[in-house]
Amino acid sequence: MHNRLIYLDHAATTPLDPRVLEAMLPFLSGTSGNASSIHQVGRAALQALDDAREQVALVLGCQPKEIVFTSGGSESINLALKGVAMALRAQGKNHLISSTIEHHAVLHALDYLVEYEGFRVTLLPVDRNGRVNPADLSTALRPETALVSVMYANNETGVVQPIADLAAICRERGVLFHTDAVQAPGQLPLDVNALGVDLLSLTAHKFYGPQGVGLLYLRRGTPLVPQINGGAQERRRRAGTENIAGIVGLAKALTIAESERTTHASRLRALSERLIDGVLTRIPQSWLNGDRESRLPSIVNLGFACIETESLLLLLDQRGICASSGSACTSGSLEPSHVLLAMGLSPEEANGSIRFSLGKQTTDEQIDIVLDLLPDLVAQLRTVTPCA
Repeated sequence: MHNRLIYLDHAATTPLDPRVLEAMLPFLSGTSGNASSIHQVGRAALQALDDAREQVALVLGCQPKEIVFTSGGSESINLALKGVAMALRAQGKNHLISSTIEHHAVLHALDYLVEYEGFRVTLLPVDRNGRVNPADLSTALRPETALVSVMYANNETGVVQPIADLAAICRERGVLFHTDAVQAPGQLPLDVNALGVDLLSLTAHKFYGPQGVGLLYLRRGTPLVPQINGGAQERRRRAGTENIAGIVGLAKALTIAESERTTHASRLRALSERLIDGVLTRIPQSWLNGDRESRLPSIVNLGFACIETESLLLLLDQRGICASSGSACTSGSLEPSHVLLAMGLSPEEANGSIRFSLGKQTTDEQIDIVLDLLPDLVAQLRTVTPCA
């Protein structure tokens, strides 16, 4: 029995990088100013805010004024979807397009726009590998389409979508395009011009930054109705005193993630392949959910026949291994994953699937410990629910 915690839930949240904490500390101790104040302490806070905005813009390949700081991914997504939809409604644009595998921050924001604001929504299907077909987007676009939102990489399966292709279709038709890129930093390129996106959402705690801070990239000229009203912060796009310490941490974490992206992704790819091969070789009636090639190297979603995910997660937790059934935002739900169902899995298959998400501290030794324990745990559960 190993005696150290093995944390394999980095897609839910990542530990704070010590270098990020060091950058934040001056703004967490002593006098931390309000960036809207004109005295010297306020000016120091404003300078830190401006510097962070420039650092983020360098990573995204955009202008600093195109960055809107928020409280996290969910707020950024809600601001993008609701803000653009409401801004374009007066032009007769009352239709939105997304996909069936989006995070609930997207799906529930769309539900709100349908129920309370009268918008219509088309959700694009995905294939068995979890990928959107660009041809389906071309067919779904209408003259009244205001915005398309498709995630860059799925938080449950890690499957990467052809964002540049989808965005190009929208650009040709004069439709704005948003992507939830929350899982991408440190693993995928983030240049907004290469991707061709008009809006992009991120949150710091997915790339070793602090919780409670995120951003929305908003291409210059994109119409947007603010969703939080108050002061003139963030060029009147998002009211509220800026979280200087959090924003400084976000900028530092994003800069590190981009600078280490190639080596980090390569190491994670080797570890995840080791995990996939080990499970599929050692455990009968197991499978990988999602495209094996076009996926984030950090996320491995595996299915096991004749087990219940919750039972397996509890057994793993008792042995010091942290994993999940999918999105942390639905961890209290007994419903099967909407992502896996959309990919064509049965409810039983979806309820027998588990997500391991790897990170900077994950080692070969930890993967081997999981591979040594997992077959016996699955076999133990199958004695309770034997396979037919």
